[in-house]
Amino acid sequence: MNIQLPKGVKRILDKLLFNGYEGYIVGGCVRDSIMGKIPNDWDICTSAKPEVMMNIFREFKVIPTGLKHGTLTIVINNQHFEVTTYRIDKEYVDGRHPNKVEFTNSLKEDLNRRDFTINAMAYNNKEGLIDYYDGLSDIHNKTIRCVGNAFDRFNEDYLRMLRAVRFSAQLEYRLRIETFKAIKKLSKNIIHISKERIRDEVNKILLSQKPSKGIQLLEETRLLEYIIPELQECVGFEQKKPHHDEDVFYHTMRVLDNTEKDLILRLAALLHDIAKPQCFSIDRENTGHFYRHHMKGMELAEKILKRLKYDNNTIKTVKQLIKEHMLKYEITTPRAIKRLINRVGKENIDRLFKLQIADIKGSKAPYKFDNINKAKLVCDKILNEKQPLTLKDLDIDGNDLKALGVSQGKDIGRILNKLLDRVLDNPELNKKEILADEVRKLLKE
Repeated sequence: MNIQLPKGVKRILDKLLFNGYEGYIVGGCVRDSIMGKIPNDWDICTSAKPEVMMNIFREFKVIPTGLKHGTLTIVINNQHFEVTTYRIDKEYVDGRHPNKVEFTNSLKEDLNRRDFTINAMAYNNKEGLIDYYDGLSDIHNKTIRCVGNAFDRFNEDYLRMLRAVRFSAQLEYRLRIETFKAIKKLSKNIIHISKERIRDEVNKILLSQKPSKGIQLLEETRLLEYIIPELQECVGFEQKKPHHDEDVFYHTMRVLDNTEKDLILRLAALLHDIAKPQCFSIDRENTGHFYRHHMKGMELAEKILKRLKYDNNTIKTVKQLIKEHMLKYEITTPRAIKRLINRVGKENIDRLFKLQIADIKGSKAPYKFDNINKAKLVCDKILNEKQPLTLKDLDIDGNDLKALGVSQGKDIGRILNKLLDRVLDNPELNKKEILADEVRKLLKE
């Protein structure tokens, strides 16, 4: 096996070897190279201690990234490469970090502390692939397996449970049975991991090729009930609707898979029906209803996303998409669509249409998109023609109104809004001289 190494990586390994030390690329970059993917990062491990490395690489810029853990960053031609001394992690006291590390001269001991076999391989051009824990076999068999005892690995670092699910989703690998069982048994411990770390792993699951596989695996391993318990409530919740042939959870999974790789859109898909269990009622014909679930869902989504430390813009956008996802487009006049664009935002209107189409595809066939397509045509015309939508788009402003004799304060806002109302229906009125005439008429009223 021959892995093509970047020049900077080869230079670092050659320098280590020249000075009498071992050096290998390690972890994800080895895994990705074997799988034919281009690695995002090139991590290097070595038998050289940090202070020795500082001397060996003195001709380059060296950043003491994590000196006490043996990690330096070496900068070559503006590229950053992390180089870490072989180490043994001592006792993990908080379910996330070892209380101390101990440097070692053994590559095997260093690889033994790693999470999964596919991440515990090393390589250099001199010796080729070093694979003490049969990671290559797990790549060929498409399996996620812990290095050593799964319970030990997950008890050391609870985040590894979520990483196992994420790798399974991203790589489309299955969890080995002992790995799966260990996660299920230890799942409650995920509550000890920071919400930011959990959020980042959830994002990677959502942006995988088929996100439903990862979310379903979270449910099967019981991680979901500790991360998004509101979604767990949707599992097995029958809708009792003629156009829905699956429970709320599996409908959500189908909607999720029918969206493109856009985090905002996939978060909206994941949470669009989150409030259905709370809004359920049943009529005399034994038909289920979920009145105002989109409004309650918007509130629940905000609570969930805040808990997982999402940024305010993401929360605001996802809420708006959930709020509008039930829109039926019985009225698709330019005015109505302009109001919708203003509520959702130009940058998000296409996301709304995509969410609604995915929602329909996640229900029972036949699928009807006529109203959405009609609304989309009107929307595209408005945006392509750059028709005025907001006060900022008017060809007249507050200063112009003052010059025409409008007093400051509420009158300016009131008149501008009246002008916008007229321009929304008749875009051709949006010319300064025409709007000035309208102002004069309003002042005479």
